[in-house]
Amino acid sequence: MIRTLFETPSAYRPSEADMAAPVPPVRAVLFDFSNTLFRMIPLETWLRRVGRASGRLALLDEPGAETEISRQLRTAFRLPRVIALQQGRDLSRDRHWQAMSGWWQHVDFLRGAEDVAYRELTAPDAWAPYPDTGPTLRALRSRGLRVAIVSDFAWDLRTHLVHHGMHTLIDSCVISCEQGREKPDPQLFFTACADLGTEPRATLMVGDNPVRDGGATVCGLRTYILPAEDRTGERGLADVLRLLPGGRPHRG
Repeated sequence: MIRTLFETPSAYRPSEADMAAPVPPVRAVLFDFSNTLFRMIPLETWLRRVGRASGRLALLDEPGAETEISRQLRTAFRLPRVIALQQGRDLSRDRHWQAMSGWWQHVDFLRGAEDVAYRELTAPDAWAPYPDTGPTLRALRSRGLRVAIVSDFAWDLRTHLVHHGMHTLIDSCVISCEQGREKPDPQLFFTACADLGTEPRATLMVGDNPVRDGGATVCGLRTYILPAEDRTGERGLADVLRLLPGGRPHRG
């Protein structure tokens, strides 16, 4: 039976009673990892770590060196063969390595130091939480909500959570390289909900990508999309708490 002329694509089938009843309150929250909870260290910091580990640090002290490296990185990333390598890069660490090394070989400073650069990219302290990540996760914990990470990531991001002492605030991690699929594949969101023991319709997905993270709506989740900004201060995560039982953002 056709219910509406413009059917919304869906990977779930709520019952007649579900569709007529009030939307259930949020009982669990899924978060994207990169650029939502954590961000990579600044480019300048990463380059200096690579330079120090590869014996190329002095090159960065030349006038305009970092500006030129940044320009070469941007230019190389637009090359068709480099773009092609990025497709599916988070399905495995090997594919991610190929994507990164295929990009960096076009950058003078990084060419020949790809192994070192990758090691510094994946180091436990190479990714850091936003200032409001810890307070928001602790506020969720205090309210009794379950929390999971659903991320397109090519290695075990738990190493970064452990390094910053935040692993105890996360109940489950669903990572593309472990699942063999990337967002917006519905199975990732369904797996996270199953891990938390919550219904998708009682779960909120928070991320910064309207296509990948917004794909959770197809699974019945509500979704909160953050602006695609290169934030260095608070990410705006406290606003998520307004959508939850209690309704007020937590500070401190």
